[in-house]
Amino acid sequence: MTGLADPLRFLSMLVAWVATPWALAPHSLLLAVGSVIVLVTALAVFVTPGDNGMEREKILVPVPGAVTICVVLIHFVAAIVSSWAAWPTWAAVVVTALAATSLVAEQPRWRSLLAGQSSYD
Repeated sequence: MTGLADPLRFLSMLVAWVATPWALAPHSLLLAVGSVIVLVTALAVFVTPGDNGMEREKILVPVPGAVTICVVLIHFVAAIVSSWAAWPTWAAVVVTALAATSLVAEQPRWRSLLAGQSSYD
């Protein structure tokens, strides 16, 4: 399942980027736009050196593996909560299953990040 971790994580994050502003837009367009900026910026700015082949020179703010895991978890939670708030039940169930599957597939990477290793199998 390790080979599926990256595409599952990407799909889960993509859902967070779409569902979160969708859920927030009826309340505040500014908040909806801000949510996407925060979600995408967190991934671009805070990176664990060696994760997914990232070299230290290309990282704006190097962080420990636990921070990278928290950023990913925030995306998973945003995808789930926002999909339940904004979309029909069947879609929210699919998103929840996707995030849960992503969570399981991420375990080898997360163990590697917590151990301070630069690569994972």
